[in-house]
Amino acid sequence: MQRVASWVPAFAGARSSREDRGFTLIELMVVLTIIGFISAAVVLAIPDPRGRVIEDADRFAARVAAARDEAVVTARPMGVWVSASGYGFQRRDGSLWVPLEDKPFATADWKGGTRALVGREGRQQIAFDGTGLPTDPMTITLAREGERVSVTVDMAGKVMVGG
Repeated sequence: MQRVASWVPAFAGARSSREDRGFTLIELMVVLTIIGFISAAVVLAIPDPRGRVIEDADRFAARVAAARDEAVVTARPMGVWVSASGYGFQRRDGSLWVPLEDKPFATADWKGGTRALVGREGRQQIAFDGTGLPTDPMTITLAREGERVSVTVDMAGKVMVGG
């Protein structure tokens, strides 16, 4: 019997040594994308104590600005008082200051752990006249877990939040 040799190409069934040497670009990009997503999730999950104090300061500043605007719109003086544990609003009615308890001017306590540094008196006050100008400038410093943020009202009635 005669043997017939079949023709087989040199590369049939053989593996190139290049295929076994590493990862493809697609595999590397997929791994880097997964690492990026995991890193972003971890960063977003870490609480930022300064961020929470800034949120309280932003909320307080917005409400003080709303009180200033209310004084202008109604042409009636509005007051803001601040204590270590919270703050509130009042409106001038004749010769008396009347506390406000309706939204958005309801009395509010600082969120857990936040306190206002208000000095020896234990309370600071400011009033806006009917044109929106304050009686005096005021700076309130909020503190929580060693972080501090200041809310300032200047003589023009501008309310600013700063570190």
